[in-house]
Amino acid sequence: MHTATRNWLGRLVTGLLLGLIAVSFAVWGVGDIFRGFGQSTVAKIGSTEIGVEQFRQNYNDRLQQLIRQVGRPIPPDQARALGLPRQMLGQMLAEAAVDENVRTLRLNLPNEVIADRIRNDPSFRGITGQFDRARFEAIIRQAGYTEGRYVAEQRKQLLRQQIVRALVSDLAPPAVTVDAQNRYLNELRSLDYIVLGPEQAGDIPEPTPEQLTKYFDERKTLFRAPEFRKADLIVLSPDEVTKTIEVSDADAKKVYDADPTRYTTPERREVQQIVFPNEDDARAAAQKLTQGTTFEQLASERGLKDGDFNLGLVSKSQILDPAIADAAFSLKSGQVSEPVKGRFGTALVRVGKVEAEVKRDMSEVMAEIKRDLANERARREVRTLFDKMEDERISGGSIADLAKKLNLPVRTIDAIDRAGRGPDGNPVADLPAGANLPSAIFASEPGVENDPIQLPNGAGYVWFEVLSVTPSRERPLDEVRDRVVERWRNDQVVEKLKEKAKEAVEKLKVSSISETAAAFNTKPQFIASLRRDRTQGNFPANALEAVFQTPKDSAGSSEGDEPTQWIVFRVTGVTVPPVAPGSPEARRLEGNLTNAYSEDLIAQYITSIQNDLGATINEAALNQVIGGTTN
Repeated sequence: MHTATRNWLGRLVTGLLLGLIAVSFAVWGVGDIFRGFGQSTVAKIGSTEIGVEQFRQNYNDRLQQLIRQVGRPIPPDQARALGLPRQMLGQMLAEAAVDENVRTLRLNLPNEVIADRIRNDPSFRGITGQFDRARFEAIIRQAGYTEGRYVAEQRKQLLRQQIVRALVSDLAPPAVTVDAQNRYLNELRSLDYIVLGPEQAGDIPEPTPEQLTKYFDERKTLFRAPEFRKADLIVLSPDEVTKTIEVSDADAKKVYDADPTRYTTPERREVQQIVFPNEDDARAAAQKLTQGTTFEQLASERGLKDGDFNLGLVSKSQILDPAIADAAFSLKSGQVSEPVKGRFGTALVRVGKVEAEVKRDMSEVMAEIKRDLANERARREVRTLFDKMEDERISGGSIADLAKKLNLPVRTIDAIDRAGRGPDGNPVADLPAGANLPSAIFASEPGVENDPIQLPNGAGYVWFEVLSVTPSRERPLDEVRDRVVERWRNDQVVEKLKEKAKEAVEKLKVSSISETAAAFNTKPQFIASLRRDRTQGNFPANALEAVFQTPKDSAGSSEGDEPTQWIVFRVTGVTVPPVAPGSPEARRLEGNLTNAYSEDLIAQYITSIQNDLGATINEAALNQVIGGTTN
């Protein structure tokens, strides 16, 4: 069933077509499919052509969405590397293919069905909760639609949905498949095991000069110095700007005096209430309280659980019913009110613990107010400085020159590689979080002006300039001797541990875990209820696959989370939790399988109609839009 998904177009479209069931065309900014018909085309399927301008609009809209999501520019070459152009073209061809099939089958829908869909769309409801034509017209106009075009697109979506539902609506996975899925996902295993490490490998003698030279010569690329780049950067963020802002005591006092209640924690009380349908029932219950019945017993008689009558520790404003609030905050701790007529009936109210109002004076909150004021001013200053920086960039000049003009700190990174490390192999410290600065630096060149990088969540901006490039080079043995010796030694340890693991497996087949551990100078360890998809404690995740491929009561081994660690184990128990038909877990498993089957069927359907209609792509026109080269 997976064969159909090998076609690249079908593979791209599988999830996208399913998304058409719930996602409006307006989200993608789809243009009129007839615009540009008969002109130069990017692709054609059946009688439908996808014009250059149509594809350009769709592609640019999608690219802008991604840029907003990641918070930084996406260069054209990176977009091509991510496959974005062909993903978009795949979606458009899939939509066109289904539309062609709809026309071939002569499917249609009454206008009233389309009207009902639009009237029932929550996006178009006004303050009354009903369809609001003015709101409808404003929203579709903002999305670039006329009413006629929007109605036509809704019709297409509904017709596509009908085809998809016809394909997948009656799918149900066989019970044996659900059982197999349950076994794979939920099987639990118990095991005894030992860990073999460098200690078990024994002494490793120093390599001879000849051994080390031969080892290095065979692996020179592993020790090659990466390309490094030198760059200047300016980080403009509220956190950095806040450090330069001073807030006076007078300004802080103005904020405090403007709203002292902001710095006051109101009185809070533990409040319980029992609501009765009428006043007579409430008075009868109050009488019972005077005769020894507890408040909890009254609640229990009415079938109330603790959460049904206990409001918790609340302030007066948190109680929705004003009458109940007034009663609760007029009682002393431990008192029960007379019957209170509230919004939802007549209630008895009891108060437990009382926490008095706490008002913090100016001296207690001075630092907090100053910090908030500084942060607020810093956010405004960042916006102002950003505009000034962009204005200055128009006149040219280096990052350092611009920083000097605007009195901004500039940081020079003398050397950074693609992984964000310096020449010492350690990460370059204090790079702005979320900027992916190494990738941006290596996507640029010396002398190139770069767009600023916007940091996530409004955290500021980064401007950078590549100053120079130090090419990658081969390092001589003397420069990396310590690293070569360390790697050689680790390789020797790995080879010895592989042999030790084989010996330990054979030992474990005929001995207990304690005897095996003692023979290899390590400690026995035990795990119960180990799952395939997660580890426990210090047990290495890399060994899970081997554990679940080993039969019960058999021994096995696996490399650990690093090459110098090996795990030798024996599976002592295998348990598969039963899944009752109709249970939540059974429904979850069935739903996952149904989704997988549905995706495969839709992929086959898309591939089939594409093959029947014949999809062609004009690579020259495609690259005209995305700025690539014709392959």
